[in-house]
Amino acid sequence: MAKGKTATKAPKIRPLGEKILVKRLEAETMTAGGIVLPDSAKEKPKEGTVLAVGDGRMLADGTRGEFQVAKGDVVLFTSYAGTEIKIDSEEYLLMDESDVLAIVK
Repeated sequence: MAKGKTATKAPKIRPLGEKILVKRLEAETMTAGGIVLPDSAKEKPKEGTVLAVGDGRMLADGTRGEFQVAKGDVVLFTSYAGTEIKIDSEEYLLMDESDVLAIVK
């Protein structure tokens, strides 16, 4: 498994509208210089994997807009993006697609 990746089974939750469900990637436990970071010093990553997407934003003509992100994409998002939720002791973020800044290739 690639560094920073997490093997995650998607919870049984379906986002609505233009919402997406994201699992944050693991925080780094060591600095580049080799210093081990305690949990209190770790910064929450602003990167995660998209686990589920809603139906899309409702457009003026009554159709749904397509998502630019897809299930499985690794994305970068804003610091205060979304709402943190906990399901079966796992933490997830439920956010608008507009909170996503980029897809990591």
